[in-house]
Amino acid sequence: MYHKTSALVVHSAGVKPKLLEIVLDSLQANELKVQIYATGVCHTDLACMEGHIPVQFPNVFGHEGAGVVLETGSDVTDVQVGDKVLLSYNFCGECTQCSVHYPAYCEKLMQLNFSGERLDGSSTMHLPDEEHLFSNFFGQSSFSKIAVVNKSSVVRVPPTTDLQLYAPLGCGMQTGAGAILNTLNVRTGSSVVVFGTGCVGLAAVMAATIRGARIIVAVDLHPERLDLARELGATHTFRGDDPHIRKYITELCGSSRGADFALDCSGAIPVIETMIATLGIRGKATSVGAPAPGRKVEVDVFSHLTMGRQYLGCHQGDSVAREMIPYLIEKHKEGKFPLEKLIKVYDFNDFLQAFHDMNEGLVLKPVLRWTS
Repeated sequence: MYHKTSALVVHSAGVKPKLLEIVLDSLQANELKVQIYATGVCHTDLACMEGHIPVQFPNVFGHEGAGVVLETGSDVTDVQVGDKVLLSYNFCGECTQCSVHYPAYCEKLMQLNFSGERLDGSSTMHLPDEEHLFSNFFGQSSFSKIAVVNKSSVVRVPPTTDLQLYAPLGCGMQTGAGAILNTLNVRTGSSVVVFGTGCVGLAAVMAATIRGARIIVAVDLHPERLDLARELGATHTFRGDDPHIRKYITELCGSSRGADFALDCSGAIPVIETMIATLGIRGKATSVGAPAPGRKVEVDVFSHLTMGRQYLGCHQGDSVAREMIPYLIEKHKEGKFPLEKLIKVYDFNDFLQAFHDMNEGLVLKPVLRWTS
């Protein structure tokens, strides 16, 4: 059965989205229909809108959705109509990586999250004139009042869950926290440097605090973000354009001639090179900020080898959403992950203002409120 609703449609790269009436496709067996209450806005959404990440148009984005289940397909057994859910990335559940509990590295990851279509080539949305809409973004396309969602993207949460508050956990925040807790596996009493203190980096700072790191260094160009990083647990802060930053970090973390762990959230090649250079003996670093495809990082191979440094890839913080999202909700309730300090809520009609404010760095994590 088809269902009309409203969604933010981007007709081509660099063109502003428009709120339009669209038509949802009938559910397939592995899908749910979800009324969206709130959607976090992620830089990945904006990068796709601008064409910096290759996608097809017209398209409906949004991948940090939160809502209530309206309908379920025949293969959906662990979620029922009326359940509250948070939405995250999509995965096949059958490939080698999914089978060994690493769904963030699903062999069909790009197709399932960025192709704009189901695996059979069909779309979950189209315009009223039947024009094809690329959608199914991260298995959800939740810049929409109602979305067709793949069951792999769904995390069931308790009935008392504040959907507006926790919507951003589905991507950016679990990526930052997961990079610290999973990919780097930061040790209690260790030193951690976080380069870039936007939403993802600040989630990492909070996670490093949860893990009990002794030294937590935040690096950014914006003084107000460094102030917030201190409030959230950073023990030291440095401006990223300080010409002596490598020396300062190395001396601060000096017991092993540098940092034990480091995370880059900027995707800037010079920053990544600085991060690697400030690692101590057997130091471990990872990146969650993605440079443009084809960019290369210069590494002093001799130091990298003789000091036993590691530089790892990281997607979604190696997080299994059905485990990470409830964990972060619990830590928030304990007062250890105060994500409300990063969020600003916008009515969905003010979506252009929300996107502008994020692009200009005026807000860390916009959340679009679709319904109360």
